[in-house]
Amino acid sequence: MTAAVSAGEAVHGRTQISSRAVRRIVSAVTADALSVSASDVSVELADDDGSLGVRARTPIHIRPLGDVGRRSTGTLIERLTAAQTSIRERCLELTGSSIGRVDLQVTGVELRERKRVS
Repeated sequence: MTAAVSAGEAVHGRTQISSRAVRRIVSAVTADALSVSASDVSVELADDDGSLGVRARTPIHIRPLGDVGRRSTGTLIERLTAAQTSIRERCLELTGSSIGRVDLQVTGVELRERKRVS
């Protein structure tokens, strides 16, 4: 016989997220942190002493030198360090998985020039 659960009672359970889904989330979060397309980001996941280890290969968006409107903030190293922190925090928020190590390998530079309106 099963008992009905009232609205005030909490039902504890477990939610599992597939490794493919986590990899896609990490890819999207990494792309967002570096202002590139998620399809350009390649992600590998591994165990990092009980946490999730991330290795991402990605280009990075850099504004052209002549673009004086909005400049990228910080040096390349500062931007990558900030991206690592952002990836850890956002992935924890979205998946509940604790991310230990985040290795970012920059594979290229993506330049987007401002479009001129004629």
